Parts: sequence; C-alpha cells; structure tokens
Amino acid sequence: MTKPSLPELLHAAVTAVGGTERPGQVAMAEAVEEAIDDGSHLLVQAGTGTGKSLGYLVPALAHGERVVVATATLALQRQLVERDLPRTVESLHPLLRRRPEFAMLKGRSNYLCLHRLHEGVPQDEEEGLFDQFEAAAPTSKLGQDLLRVRDWADETETGDRDDLTPGISDRAWAQVSVSSRECLGASKCAYGAECFAEMSRERAKLAEVVVTNHALLAIDAIEGAPVLPQHEVLIVDEAHELVSRVTGVATGELTPGQVNRAVRRAAKLVNEKAADQLQTAAEGFERLMELALPGRLEDIPEDLGYALMALRDACRTVISAIGATRDKSVQDEDAVRKQALASVENVHDVAERITNGSEWDVVWYERHDRFGASLRVAPMSVSGLLREKLFADRSVVLTSATLKLGGDFNGVGASLGLAPEGTEGDDVPKWKGIDVGSPFDYRKQGILYVAKHLARPARDGDRADMLDELTELIQAAGGRTLGLFSSMRGAQLAAEGLRSRIPEFPILLQGEETLGELIKNFAADPKTCLFGTLSLWQGVDVPGPSCQLVVMDKIPFPRPDDPLMSARQKAVEEAGGNGFMAVAATHAALLMAQGAGRLVRASGDRGVVAVLDQRLTTARYGGYLKASLPDFWFTTDRNQVRKSLASIDAAAKQSADE
Repeated sequence: MTKPSLPELLHAAVTAVGGTERPGQVAMAEAVEEAIDDGSHLLVQAGTGTGKSLGYLVPALAHGERVVVATATLALQRQLVERDLPRTVESLHPLLRRRPEFAMLKGRSNYLCLHRLHEGVPQDEEEGLFDQFEAAAPTSKLGQDLLRVRDWADETETGDRDDLTPGISDRAWAQVSVSSRECLGASKCAYGAECFAEMSRERAKLAEVVVTNHALLAIDAIEGAPVLPQHEVLIVDEAHELVSRVTGVATGELTPGQVNRAVRRAAKLVNEKAADQLQTAAEGFERLMELALPGRLEDIPEDLGYALMALRDACRTVISAIGATRDKSVQDEDAVRKQALASVENVHDVAERITNGSEWDVVWYERHDRFGASLRVAPMSVSGLLREKLFADRSVVLTSATLKLGGDFNGVGASLGLAPEGTEGDDVPKWKGIDVGSPFDYRKQGILYVAKHLARPARDGDRADMLDELTELIQAAGGRTLGLFSSMRGAQLAAEGLRSRIPEFPILLQGEETLGELIKNFAADPKTCLFGTLSLWQGVDVPGPSCQLVVMDKIPFPRPDDPLMSARQKAVEEAGGNGFMAVAATHAALLMAQGAGRLVRASGDRGVVAVLDQRLTTARYGGYLKASLPDFWFTTDRNQVRKSLASIDAAAKQSADE
C-alpha cells in the first residue's frame, strides 16, 4: 500500500474536526514534517485561528515515533486529549492502518493519593496521622470538598484533579495528594497496585503521544531522573511560556513558616539532640527574616550566611537521624517519616544552594503583606540548561502565536539557548523559524491606536488624563472593554475611578471573583468591562462583540526593582550586550503581543487595541515593540478611533437586534 501523503492526512484530520484547511496550517505541517525527518529543530509562529494543533499532530502521528506534547495551560491539554487527538487518530486510522494510543501525564501531586484518602494525613503537631474527614466540620467548605472527593474516588478512572468538577480548594486537595518526595513508592504502599499516578505513568509508557505540561518537562530536564518516557520528538505548544515555567520549577524558596513546619514534622521522629539543633537553627533564621533586608542579595549578609549554614547542617543531622530512629507508637510511621523527610530535605537543599553561592544564581528577599517574608533563589538564565537538556537527541518543535519579536525569532531563540538562526557549529543546535501567518486580516479587522497626546506615564502614579481617555473610549465602544494593566494597583485605581464616572458600564476587577467567573460574566454582557493584570494579558479568549476594545495602560516593562529581571539585564550588559533590549524590551514585546492577540479571536471580530503610552511612538525601542504586534491599521488620531469604535458598537447592536 502506498504511504499516504501529508496533504491527504491533513485533509482527513481537518474534515474530522469540522474545520477548513488554511494555508498557514499546511505550511506548518510541512515544516514540522521536514524537521522531524531530518532531526532538526523548528520555531513556528502560528497566529490565532491557524489550527496549529493539527499542524503538528498530523505530521507527528504520521511519522510513527513516540511524541511528547508539552503545553502551558490546562485548557489546551484538555482540548488535545478530549477533542483533537481522538478525532485525529480516528480520521487517520484508515490511511495509516494503525490507531496510535495517546495519554495525559502530569506531576504526582495532580493525582488523588489513595493512601492519604484512606489512612489519613500526617499532622504537624502530634504523632501519627489524623482523619481529615472527621477533623473537618461536615458543614464547612473544607468538609464538603473532602466528602465530594471521597465519593468521587469510587467512580474516577484517572484520579486526576482536573477531572473533578466542580473543582475543590488547594487546601482540600493538599489533604488527599502527595508530592513525589512524600510518596511512599508503589512497592512500599498498600495502595500501590491501584495508584492513579502510577497508572498514568504506565499508560504513558504504552502511548505513542504523551500530553504533558511545561512544569513536568522542566522537572524531567532539571532533576536528571526521567519522569517522561523516552521519545524521539518533542513538541512545545504555548512555547512563549516555556522559559518562565522552567525558571519557576528551578526556583527555590525558604520561609520561616516552611522551616517551622519541617521542625514540627521531624521533632518526634529524631533524637532530642537533633531536634533541638534544628529548632535553634530555625529560630535564628526566623529572627533574621524579620529584619528589613534589601531586595537582591548580591552578597549574602554575614549573619544570614551563618544562619543558613546552621540550618543546612541541622537539616543534614536530622536527615541522618530520621533514617536511624524508629518509633512503633507512631501510626503509619512510614508515611509520617516520608513527609517529614520531604520537608527537611527541601529546606536543606535550598539553604545549601544559597550558601554555595553560585554565580549563576540570583538570591533575593521578599516581604508580602499576606504571605510574610521569604528568601528566594533562581537561575540567572535557563538558556544553557535548555540548550543542553532540551535539544539533545530528539527533534524539537516549538510553537506559539507570539515567537517572532521585533521582526525575527532570535530573541526567543536566545532565551531557549539557541544561537542566532543560521549559525553553524558542531555543538550548535540546527534550527529555523517560520511565521505561517494568520487566517485573519488584521489591517481590516483591527486598529492599533497610540494615545500620543497623553503625558508619559509615571510608575504607579495617578493618571487623570488616562482616566479621561479611558472614559471616552469605553463610552464610544459601548463597554466591551478588556483593560490590561501593568500592575494590580493600576487596575484598581482605574476601576475605582471609572465606576463613579460611567456607572452605566459595569467594571469587573480581577481578584474580586475567580478568573473563570470574571471571564464568563464579561463575555455574557457586552456593556461590561474587565480590568486586570498579568493573567488577563494571556488568558482571555472572548470572540464576538463582548471584546471590541483592548486597552493597555502602559508598556509592560518589568519593575525596575524586580531582582531576577534586573540581574539578567545586568549580566547581558556585563557581557557587552544591550541588557535593556535583551531582557526588558523582549519581556514587554511578548506581553504586548499576547495582549493585542486578545482582540481578534474569530474572522468576524472587529475592534481597537489602544495603548495609552506615548513611548510606543516616541521612544527608540517603540519600533521593536510595534513590530512584535499584529499588523493592525495604525493611528494616533483619537477622534478617528472614537468614530470607529462607535461604528463597531452600532453594528454589534444592530446584529444583536436582528
């Protein structure tokens, strides 16, 4: 039988999902096939509506080797496993003459732990375990969540938290799940044969396509012990998020609460001398954390250094003592011991990492009103790690709607550890970038408006002129506004100011309800506006008339006092590069590209992206930022924009009446 061609396969898959073939999707599929065939790497910018999931799934399935697909969001993981993969596999089966298996794989804490559910939860204050179902009042939210989990446990096939609907609080889930460090291991656990996490791993070993998340991909790369099955092809969707997700996994944190929890958990499992040593070290650390330390700690203060060394050494003593001490009076001692060991090992590892003082790490102190003080350590860059771990021994495809910043892929490529495109060398991963465009006609569907007449924004200052501008724009648009702010304070000030000025247009504010509820309410009522910060720049998908004006209050550069970003910028400058462009401008360009992408989500969408920051047209870096945005029709004429918004609003109202 003749091997089916890629166009045949793609046509069958697109038909099965009820879509239409698009030139960008075909170009993407051909490029992915070529990269897999020659073992090279590919960066693909595919705009919203391209159908990029099929653009990479079809050539990957046709190739017949094991593929790992890593995504950033739960929504895309579910779309792949529940919709795209089932339909694609069935549609390709007659042509491929095989039906590839697929599976979802997540970190252990995402799965229900049957040991925790049936045997109880180790508690900090007393020996043994306690029954979380008896401890929580049945009428409390926690009690109701736990009872729902117990009922769900009898019917779920996956034990995956995301399959429990409606969801439960993080506090409740913590009572019935374990981290990989806390897990007893299948061979030692009475419920090992039924373990949901172990079953998910077994399914992944047998599957041709494994869908996972960026965090698990990062753990697989960083920790050395493989958690993903061997694979020949890696596809990273939502790849613009990868560097921040890997950085998050590689970041360590120490807080007084976390250290005291480790002390309590270990106290009854070790000899008195070891327990006292850890208690004393914890008290010394807590005292120092109450002082007003500076943000970034380029040199660890002497007192803090001694406190961290004492903590590290005390943890080491306790780790040895836990292994040597047995106490049969402790109920389910193995589980209690494992949790204590996990807590102490985590404190030890972070304390040791900070005291070792690697030049590749950034250490800083933070204080939050709600969470208190913390000491954090993160890698200066993850590019070397990604180059070494991600691009060796497999073909890698990275795709997103926003990878081409400032006109090329080299900025994103550098953050991933890739040399400029076209660079030759024995140890240089071979890659290319392609932009397959978008099915949308951005110049006809959208306007990019820069309010050049407004005063240059000051950091977190009140902007009366901006509120005047926002008021006029929202009135012209008839509501329908997504407000993207560079800080939560900015969003709050704008919401407070506009609620009294234009009460006829409800203003929803991030944090006042769950994000899901806010987006649902925003989409349901065209007169409503939604204001917020970071997660709204990337997480809102509201096609249609409810979102016809996207406002950015100012260019979203990192805060000047952000320890990690400022350290990265300084490192680039010391190496002879332009730190501002490599770090701050790239960060802002990525967010602005994502934010502008909220406007046009379907072929019938029309509207305006309004940037209330004159620097987009007056600053030297403005051209780089503009080149990162969709190719909207551009203007600084406020009267023209108000007329356009009013016309779009009138058309939307007429369509709704019909």
